[in-house]
Amino acid sequence: MKLSVKNTQGKAAGELEVKFEMVEGGRGTQAVHDTVTAYRAAQRMGTACTKTVGDVAGSNKKPWKQKGTGRARAGSFRSPLWAGGGVVFGPKPRSYAKKVNVRTKQLSLRKALTERLKAGDVIIVDDIKLASPKTKEMINLIDALKIDGTTLVISTGENKNLTLATRNLPNVDLTTSETLHTYDVLRQDKLIFTRSAFEKVEARLNKE
Repeated sequence: MKLSVKNTQGKAAGELEVKFEMVEGGRGTQAVHDTVTAYRAAQRMGTACTKTVGDVAGSNKKPWKQKGTGRARAGSFRSPLWAGGGVVFGPKPRSYAKKVNVRTKQLSLRKALTERLKAGDVIIVDDIKLASPKTKEMINLIDALKIDGTTLVISTGENKNLTLATRNLPNVDLTTSETLHTYDVLRQDKLIFTRSAFEKVEARLNKE
């Protein structure tokens, strides 16, 4: 598969051959599901915590004698049946992390990128060099590429001007070729790769 490469003015600047093995048919669908589920689960804080009978404040003294009062039997001020008492089977701090092996992650990223390439949602730009860290510079680039909707820009390494120019745009996110994840690929309407970033992602996908 060949992709057309554009410059920052939106004009043709050559072609790029896709060099990783694309995933055809239904293969890889489960890998994508598992990877995205694990990624989203890892974002959960897992800090919810309730007090059990042993944690709440209160005396161990029996509230009143067992018989003769006409009231129901009670053995503790900290009973779960009482207001202010302990919580039964309540949440405790925990990790929601799920294990996904490297091969599954690799397959899921290849599958996700394959589908986005087939749909024509991937745009390759020769390079993104902004003259200044202004939001207007990034808006001009997006307009030149005729992009509507949400956008993910993938570059190589840290680019200070690019970071500053995109941070005020609610529909534009920025990541790098080293940290690109399956969830990132699927989440946005369009993906803008620099040529070097796309080649680095290909190198990642070609690793055994």
